[in-house]
Amino acid sequence: MRGIETRRARRNSLAVCGLAMLVLSQPAAAAAVKVGLILTYSGPNASLGEEIDNGVKLYVKEHEKELPPSVTLDIVRRDDTGPSPDVAKRLAQELITREKVQFLAGVVWTPNATAIAPLTKEAKIPFVIMNAAGANITRLSPYVVRTSFTLWQSSYPLGQWAAKQGLKKAYTAVTDYAPGHDGEAAFIKGFTEAGGTILGSLRMPIKDPDFAPFLQRVKDAKPDLLYVFVPGGKQATALMKAFGELGLAAAGIKLVGPQDITTDEELPNMGDAPLGVVTAGSYAVVAKRPQNAAFLAAWRRDYGTKSIPSFMSVDGWDGMAAIFAAIKAENGRIDPDKTMAILKGWKNPDSPRGPIEIDPATGDIIQNIYIRRVEKVGDQLGNFEFDMIPQVKDPWKVLNPQ
Repeated sequence: MRGIETRRARRNSLAVCGLAMLVLSQPAAAAAVKVGLILTYSGPNASLGEEIDNGVKLYVKEHEKELPPSVTLDIVRRDDTGPSPDVAKRLAQELITREKVQFLAGVVWTPNATAIAPLTKEAKIPFVIMNAAGANITRLSPYVVRTSFTLWQSSYPLGQWAAKQGLKKAYTAVTDYAPGHDGEAAFIKGFTEAGGTILGSLRMPIKDPDFAPFLQRVKDAKPDLLYVFVPGGKQATALMKAFGELGLAAAGIKLVGPQDITTDEELPNMGDAPLGVVTAGSYAVVAKRPQNAAFLAAWRRDYGTKSIPSFMSVDGWDGMAAIFAAIKAENGRIDPDKTMAILKGWKNPDSPRGPIEIDPATGDIIQNIYIRRVEKVGDQLGNFEFDMIPQVKDPWKVLNPQ
C-alpha cells in the first residue's frame, strides 16, 4: 500500500510541476487599458468631435507600438450629441460602472465637462479634457487635467496686445456660456489694464444664433475693434460671413478673438471675410515647426491631402500622448493616484504646437500663445503667426488662487 501511495504522490507531484511549467511557459495575459472617449459625433457640431477623434486615432496608430508588449488599448466611444450636460453625465456614469474604464477623455463642451468632473472625484477616474475650455473645470476634481487651453489663456494676452496697437475703443460679443463668459472677462481685463475702453458687451445664444442683429448693434456703436468668441466650426463660418456682409471691416472695425473664430479647417468656407483678422491661439496648420511638419505628413497620409486638422485635432493628439505616458510609466497597471502624479507635471517638447506641459498645481496646460493674422497665400487662407507669448499658464488661476 505504501508503495502505491508513494507512486501516486510522485505522479501528483510530477503533474503539479508539469502544470506549473506549462503556466510559466505561457505568455503573460495582456493587460487591457480602457479609455472612455466622450465626444460630439452627431448633430450640427459633429465636425468638432470628428476633429478631436481623428487626432486621437492618428496618435494611437503612430505610437501604439510603443506600449509595453503585454498591454492593449481599448477605446470606448460615446456620443454626447452636443452641449448636453445630462447626456454627458449619464454616458460617463455608464462608462465608469458598466465598461469599467480606467480613463475618461475627450469632451468638446464646458457644460458637459463640468457635469462629468465631480464623478471622476467620486470614482477616482483620471479625466483628460481634450477641448472644453472653461477655466474652473480643473478645480472640480483632483482627477482632471486638460491638454487643450482656456479662453483666459488666449483672450487675456490678446486684450493687452490689442490696446498696445493703439486700438482704444472695443466692443465684445460672445456665446452665452462659460467659455464665452471667460473670454469676455479675460479680454476686457487685458484690454482695460493696457489703457483701452469697452463700449459695450453682447452675449449670443449657443444654439442656432442669428449673428446679424448683434453685429449691427456693434457697427452702430463704432468701436475701433470687436472681440468675438463663438465655439468654432460652422458657427465661426456663419459669424465671419455676417461680419463681411454687414460691412464692419469697411466701417473700420477690426475683428479679433481666440483661435476658435478662424479655425483652420473652416477657413476655406469663409471666403475673404476673415482676411486681416487677428487671433490668439496655440496652433495653426501653417506653423513652421519640424514637429508640425511630421504631424501634417501623417495626417495627410491617413485623411487625405485636402483634409485640414484643427487645433482640436492637436488637442486630441496631445491628450492621447499624455494617456500613453501614464500607461507606459505604469506598465498598463493603472493606479488612479499614481496616474495623476504622472499626468500633473507631464511634459512634451515635441507637440505640433510647440513645447507643452501640465501645471502640477492646477492640472491645466502651459503652452505658447501665438498672435496670428489671417493672410492669403496663393488661393488659400492661413493663420500666420507673427508674435508669441511663451509658456503661458492659465491667467485666471494665477489671478484667482485657490
